[in-house]
Amino acid sequence: MPRNRFQDIMQHLRFDDRSTRSDRAKTDKFAAVSSVWGSFVTNCIMCYNPGLHITVDEQLFPSKTRCCFLQYIASKPDRFGIKFWVACDLKSKYICNVLTYLGKDPNRPSGERLSENVVMRLMELFLDKGRNVTTDNFFTSLSLAQKLLRRKTTILGTVNKIRREIPQSARYTNRNEFTTQVFSTTAATLTAYAAKRKKTVYILSSMHSVVQTDNTTKRKPNTVTLYNTTKCGVDVMDQMVREYTVRRGTRRWPVAVFYNMIDMAALNAHVLYQACNRTQERRVDFLVEFARELANSHMAGKKARKEQLLRTQPSTPSPGKRATCQIKHKCKNNHATVRCVHCYRYTCGKCRLQIP
Repeated sequence: MPRNRFQDIMQHLRFDDRSTRSDRAKTDKFAAVSSVWGSFVTNCIMCYNPGLHITVDEQLFPSKTRCCFLQYIASKPDRFGIKFWVACDLKSKYICNVLTYLGKDPNRPSGERLSENVVMRLMELFLDKGRNVTTDNFFTSLSLAQKLLRRKTTILGTVNKIRREIPQSARYTNRNEFTTQVFSTTAATLTAYAAKRKKTVYILSSMHSVVQTDNTTKRKPNTVTLYNTTKCGVDVMDQMVREYTVRRGTRRWPVAVFYNMIDMAALNAHVLYQACNRTQERRVDFLVEFARELANSHMAGKKARKEQLLRTQPSTPSPGKRATCQIKHKCKNNHATVRCVHCYRYTCGKCRLQIP
């Protein structure tokens, strides 16, 4: 699009009614964009049926805009940004559900962990179907495994070694390398695997009643192997979104959220396109064609207005004036006396010979 049109759109881009925003912001920190964001999340949920494995993790969208829920995470490459909780299908990397972290939630029941509340809200519409959820050590807990198991959903994830669910006998760190110790309850199984001599990995699983080790040198348990396979859903999705992004610098946090929404919607559109047409297409080719189709309505209207303007012009130049040829197939700056009946452009005698 033209530069001036882009600047006008960005100058007047809003996602809500500004006159009522202050009243809504008293109860909703996300009021400036919550309506559009809610429609996007609803469409993501309704348009796709995820597979057996769903990954739940966090995404930090890079931004330094001034807002009350901006997060600082030192372990992330960008450190500053807006945090989203994401549930992603493992196989297709389709974004099934998204929640924005807005700080302390007054509606969260007292005594319930934030991690458990986030997982249950993300998975609410995908429970009771026999699916499995893969989480990291921030989310995984025995109480969450019990809640999900009551809804016919299993969990697989790493557990922080400081969790109260880990038995005291499992906290021993100086284990022999590549050894495995298993602890089981009626709801889940805890696997303590010594990946290194002074590093023990704890895996909680409610889908494995029996833990088996492979015949390789490292003798990995099947819980660790499956976790390594299913843990990368959200991370790969975030990498794909960052590879082709519409993100630009902005000082308005609703626009930053809108950029992330456009990137997620484009990724989901590519997944749906391949699933509906049963074809494999490069994502960059799909995004280019997608952008052209979105611009078609604007370009078609612009072309129609230009043709209408040309039709109103006289078929020959006014007396005393000379028109320059607008075709320029065989000439450079010849003078034209008539216009083409098809394209309404002035055409000289040499260039008229090129038109069939």
